[in-house]
Amino acid sequence: MTDQITLIIADDHAMVRRGLTAFLATAPDIQVMAVATCGVEAVTAARRHAPDVVLLDLFMPDRPAVDTVRQIKRVSPRSQIIMVTSHEGEEYVVPTTQAGAISYILKDTTPEDLIHAVRKAAAGESMLSPRIAKALVTIMSRTRDGRVQEDQLHADLTEREMEVLHCIAGGLSNMDIAARLSISDKTVKSHVSNILSKLYLNDRTQAAVYAWREGIVKE
Repeated sequence: MTDQITLIIADDHAMVRRGLTAFLATAPDIQVMAVATCGVEAVTAARRHAPDVVLLDLFMPDRPAVDTVRQIKRVSPRSQIIMVTSHEGEEYVVPTTQAGAISYILKDTTPEDLIHAVRKAAAGESMLSPRIAKALVTIMSRTRDGRVQEDQLHADLTEREMEVLHCIAGGLSNMDIAARLSISDKTVKSHVSNILSKLYLNDRTQAAVYAWREGIVKE
């Protein structure tokens, strides 16, 4: 990327804030605009700076993360939110994703993967830690009576759209997909749009979860 990615770090632990700030400062294309110690400060900072990305700790002392995510998206719709946590519980994954978080990564992720997640988020692309993805698949695949949904909407996808869906589930960006399938970025975007429309999904994260849930992508 030629333009700098603006970013806000929101975490209630000073050591984490300092560590993230120092590390992200080593990436020439990322600029930390502000740090926040609670949800209220995160929303205020987002309103003031309208950053490209917000790194938001799941557990903040003043309010539920889902409320903070909603308010950040309200005051700065362009900001992409990455949830950062050491907790893998599935009960928190869906609410924050539905509220507007684009990615969900664990605090034990590598520094390189963190920067990769920030760059992907700035480009409007999601990233889920593998263990978080599994939790999301588990909870989204349940119906009220506890049985797995029998949903075969992907039967309407073309062979090429299935290939693109497989790539999305693998965490590839549009540029990566274009290179792998030897097609243009514009064509990839068209395929992604068709996939979301046919599967009645809102974003790439949901598409990736769908692919894992339906067994389109396997370990």
